[in-house]
Amino acid sequence: MSYVQKVLDEVVAKNPGQPEFIQAVTEVLHSIEPALSANPAYEKNGILERMVIPERAIIFRVPWVDDSGKVQVNTGYRVQFNSAIGPYKGGLRLHPSVTLGTIKFLGFEQIFKNSLTGQPIGGGKGGSDFDPKGKSDNEVMRFCQSFMAELFRHIGRLTDVPAGDIGVGGREIGYLFGMYKKLTNSYEGVLTGKGLQYGGSLARTEATGYGLVYMMDELLKNHNNSLEGKTVVISGSGNVAIYACQKAQQLGAKVVSMSDSNGYVYDKDGIDLAIVKDIKEVKRGRIKEYAERRPSAVYTEGKGVWSIPCDVALPCATQNELNEEDAKTLLKNGCIAVGEGANMPSTLEATEVFLGSNILFVPGKAANAGGVATSALEMSQNSMMTSWTFDEVDAKLKSIMISIYHNMANAAEEIGKKDNFVAGANIAGFKKVADAMMAQGVV
Repeated sequence: MSYVQKVLDEVVAKNPGQPEFIQAVTEVLHSIEPALSANPAYEKNGILERMVIPERAIIFRVPWVDDSGKVQVNTGYRVQFNSAIGPYKGGLRLHPSVTLGTIKFLGFEQIFKNSLTGQPIGGGKGGSDFDPKGKSDNEVMRFCQSFMAELFRHIGRLTDVPAGDIGVGGREIGYLFGMYKKLTNSYEGVLTGKGLQYGGSLARTEATGYGLVYMMDELLKNHNNSLEGKTVVISGSGNVAIYACQKAQQLGAKVVSMSDSNGYVYDKDGIDLAIVKDIKEVKRGRIKEYAERRPSAVYTEGKGVWSIPCDVALPCATQNELNEEDAKTLLKNGCIAVGEGANMPSTLEATEVFLGSNILFVPGKAANAGGVATSALEMSQNSMMTSWTFDEVDAKLKSIMISIYHNMANAAEEIGKKDNFVAGANIAGFKKVADAMMAQGVV
């Protein structure tokens, strides 16, 4: 039995009921087999066995009082996966679907994503099954304060620096930071995604979406093509999708779709981003309202956004939103490139379709690394007690994304798998972390 299969069998046996975590581990381990074969010391030192188990997983009760005076209880999580190259770094997700398995999958992916950025940050993730939708500001504040009342014991500027994720935006980060400061009597850059008034970074809001498009633009340029004039389909209508749309439009692409959990809109004349921002960022409404305000748009309930013919597809909503049939439809309709703006939005079967075709496919750990890269830039600014201009941060972000592309492409070429960016991203991310673990001994 191969080293990879032995470790995978152990992961499956020890993590029942955690399909997303098993999926993430399976995808990574199979793709890094060439690196493992080239360096037997990885197996001798148990690198994979250590890498698939978090250094620490914290589960805690989060009691809070709603506006009617009733006590509510949620479960909080922080999984500190790997600190070989720096303090744990990864977002906090607030959504009813959050489980330990969800957080482990996200934290495992974060190890390699953070490594790819070239920044000194390890992998971690956290969150809760609390749903901020429909809650008042005071209810969200009381939840965040209760959540931080436990989390503060486990994080710190040089230990673990959480950020936002689904359900955690500027409002939530503010409440969390305020409580951390009160509990510790310390004003430090322990969270990223902060408001500009208290240590946040310009361009952080735009970073994941912008970074995704910078990656796809570099990809196409290196294949004698460009984004200019291309038709782009985007799923989602949150932060990543909005700013991916904005940057794609700035580079001359025509974005024709956006979606939410209810359905999607198709706008043959190109998405009017001002309307989307008003619906989603101001009114916190549903994407179907876009079609009510835009005569050229059609709203469709349910799935199906990937049936729209396009040149470039950018899944920016959630994990496993794009399945095998969707991938085949994109291929049939002439799609030439797919970039994952969300975390693991393509199923394993969909990924196999992409890799077995002429579609250029960039996995999320590379394509959506712009957010965490800019979070690390925020950490740098906090440490230096300074702030950079939007253009300075944006230029550093673009440089990081271009560097990730070439590191990933070179790693793929070295193992004879040109344009297999899944293998390239995983190997480039893995080797840096594995070598650091080897250097630090069995810990």
